[in-house]
Amino acid sequence: MKLWHLKPVDDSLDPWAAWHDCMFGFVVRADSETLARTIAATKAGDEGPKAWLLAKNSTCEELRPDGQAGVVMEAWNRPK
Repeated sequence: MKLWHLKPVDDSLDPWAAWHDCMFGFVVRADSETLARTIAATKAGDEGPKAWLLAKNSTCEELRPDGQAGVVMEAWNRPK
């Protein structure tokens, strides 16, 4: 099974405009990108499931064990 990192393409896009009660990222275990996006969509907040299903709104990158050291995911509700 693979690990997938999902995050907004740009967290100022319409799905995340409200900021409150929104999800800003996921690390999901799934066999495929499609399944990872579907799982993330079931856990969506006010940004709605389409934010995670559509590539124009979110990225879905496979996490591979041979990557560089560093933070895998951070989700910060920074002040505007």
